[in-house]
Amino acid sequence: MCLYDCIIVGGGIAGLQAAIQLGRYQHKVLVIDGEMGRSTLCRSYHNILGYPNGVSGSELRAIGKKQAEDLGILFEKAMVIKAEKQNGKFTVETDANKRYMAKRLLLATGIVDTIPPFANLFPCLGISVYVCPDCDGYEVKGKKTVVIGSGNVGANMALTLTYWTRELLYINHGGEKVDASLLNRLKEQNIPYINKRIAEVEAQDSQLTGYILEDAIRIETNKSFLAFGGNKVKSALASQLGVKLMENRHIETNSRTKETNIQHVFAAGDVAVHSEQVTIAMGEGSQAAIWIHKSLLEER
Repeated sequence: MCLYDCIIVGGGIAGLQAAIQLGRYQHKVLVIDGEMGRSTLCRSYHNILGYPNGVSGSELRAIGKKQAEDLGILFEKAMVIKAEKQNGKFTVETDANKRYMAKRLLLATGIVDTIPPFANLFPCLGISVYVCPDCDGYEVKGKKTVVIGSGNVGANMALTLTYWTRELLYINHGGEKVDASLLNRLKEQNIPYINKRIAEVEAQDSQLTGYILEDAIRIETNKSFLAFGGNKVKSALASQLGVKLMENRHIETNSRTKETNIQHVFAAGDVAVHSEQVTIAMGEGSQAAIWIHKSLLEER
């Protein structure tokens, strides 16, 4: 079995940035990715240096993958289902029944957003439908915006967005109970609250045009935020290795090195912190790679 200097599990933004850095160190690296990460869904990121007009997640990933491949990084399309450490080396197994071994392991497995399964929503993500107010609150500045979500999570999103716009409406599609205190705050901010399910999403290409509720009432809007909570943190492999997790299932790391409590296991990106920012994922990927390189040098 071939021994890699490092295996990176996850080919999203953090994983790709780490791969590029390790490639520039001329390490032998394999990136294993199922190509189903959250960055494949976003049609446009607007807050990244160098892309004032936005860049899609798929374009950013394609550029990063090509850059890494030019540096000799290898890629395998698969899902890692098992990871173990034996005799100081790491072995991972994929859903294609293939096994790979490495001296270092970087987990950049990310998270999965809770998005209701309306086909028309997905082409709109990052263009007219958003999930992160820190990334895209600016995009709804002064515009009518409908929050669709569930319970307190959606109510809090609507209140957060009052920084950017006063034309807000909250549809509690998920149906979870909203605390009375939050309902009072919505009322104080003149945010209408609708406790009904959505039957249909209307959109033209990537532009949202409105929602049709279960009672056939149509809500017209060109901008929307999703806020359902319950995002899945993909830290199962970390658990298999005995890596320490936070209460919210994110991976705990050393803030300087991005190494976990298990020696030579590193983590970067959304799986390690709850910032959900592309720019931070890039930084953490590079940071982890630098310290992976340092640790490999020590062995030499």
